[in-house]
Order: sequence, then structure tokens, then C-alpha cells
Amino acid sequence: MTPAQITLARHALGLPNRENRSYRNRFCAGKGHKDHPAWKAMVAAGLATVRLGEGGLGGQDTFSLTIKGATAALQKGETLCGEDFPAVQP
Repeated sequence: MTPAQITLARHALGLPNRENRSYRNRFCAGKGHKDHPAWKAMVAAGLATVRLGEGGLGGQDTFSLTIKGATAALQKGETLCGEDFPAVQP
């Protein structure tokens, strides 16, 4: 992931925060949004998924990270929420 993609991924996860734990997994961006190409590249690389247009919030495309993408965005000491990423629960 590029530094810009990591920043976007961390925003989608709600990081950083006091809990050092993600609390969401979404980023909405219409096709004209400046970050749309970076998200599409993450989808192509298997780091994110997308719900297009009508299925997204507010009619925008809604991007979510895969476990691979979310894990790549974490910093030392941070964890993922088990509700959004059940595969990471012990």
C-alpha cells in the first residue's frame, strides 16, 4: 500500500483513537471524489471491496477493507474490531 492508501485505510477504520482499535470499516466516495482512484486501486489489489452507487451510503460508492488491507494499515499496538473482522477474533 502507498502512504496515501494507508492514510485512507486508517480513516476508514476510524484510526487513530484512544482505544487503538478499529470501530468501523467504510469510506464513501463518489466517482468524482479525489480519493476514488486510490480506493479503486486498492480494490484491484485485493485490499478492499466496493459497493457501487445505489448500494452505497448516499448513493456514493462505499469501500470496505479486506482483512489483508486492514491489517496492512495497522500500526504497532492497534487491533481490529471483531464485529467488522470476525476472522481476527480469538
